[in-house]
Amino acid sequence: MEVPESGCKPGALRFCVSPRKSPYQRLSRRMRDISGDRGVLKDVIREGAGELVTPDASVLVKYSGYLEHMDKPFDSNCFRKTPRLMKLGEDITLWGMELGLLSMRRGELARFLFKPAYAYGTLGCPPLIPPNTTVLFEIELLDFLDSAESDKFCALSAEQQDQFPLQKVLKVAATEREFGNYLFRQSRFYDAKVRYKRALLLLHRRSAPPEEQHLVEAAKLLVLLNLSFTYLKLERPATALRYGEQALIIDRKNAKALFRCGQACLIMTEYQKARDFLVRAQKEQPFNHDINNELKKLASYYRDYTDKEKEMCHRMFAAYDNGSTVGEN
Repeated sequence: MEVPESGCKPGALRFCVSPRKSPYQRLSRRMRDISGDRGVLKDVIREGAGELVTPDASVLVKYSGYLEHMDKPFDSNCFRKTPRLMKLGEDITLWGMELGLLSMRRGELARFLFKPAYAYGTLGCPPLIPPNTTVLFEIELLDFLDSAESDKFCALSAEQQDQFPLQKVLKVAATEREFGNYLFRQSRFYDAKVRYKRALLLLHRRSAPPEEQHLVEAAKLLVLLNLSFTYLKLERPATALRYGEQALIIDRKNAKALFRCGQACLIMTEYQKARDFLVRAQKEQPFNHDINNELKKLASYYRDYTDKEKEMCHRMFAAYDNGSTVGEN
């Protein structure tokens, strides 16, 4: 930020007033025009990497919007622990923000100026935004998913999907799994489960030549592991166990699958089965803290279980002995 001779201290987005040009006018001189009419100007603060955001993608962003001469944002989602996934063309209403995002790459942090036609128009948005107001947004692109391609593909019939190459199916399944992962991180386990099942259905439908079948199986394994974990979160251990066992058919030594099966059996109080799965998992990863802690938990639960069984038997025999004594008298 510029600091004029008056000695004003720079703030988050504070500009000192110049008698000749406004703060946004001075800032705009060093910004790049991305709309073609200087309606959307951009200044990259931190470069990103990879591909540009695709049209109709769903984006994960942090943003803050500022009015000129104001330190505090009039709109921001930075206070949220986990930002909401937003779809271009649906959840994002500012034309300028959509154009800005289409110019960004993952990890990029940029500052944008949106002229009124690309922001809140001639009417503004009372009482926060005055009419014909240019606004500044700082946007960080955390991630994006190409949801349009996935949605269109999943809407096709199985026969139509079979016309596409295997790599296309694997890409769409991976996108569905990534959607599920995002929803899982938001603790939206039911919605995550739906995405994972869509991915699994695509992979089950697809037949592949022997030399490429391992690619399908590897993709299935990731989805099955995620489904097993999700059903544990949904408190449905029997279903979690079923998906974990399907994962073990693909890779019988997979430590995560063994661990999930052990967790499910422990919840269902099937202690011997839980021990068998967890010991096998520990054999694959001897120093895994989660596996070792689960075995300790199992030992504690089993001790409590046997103690209760002993106490119950003791009471039963005590009641029987007392009944026999009464009967003899």
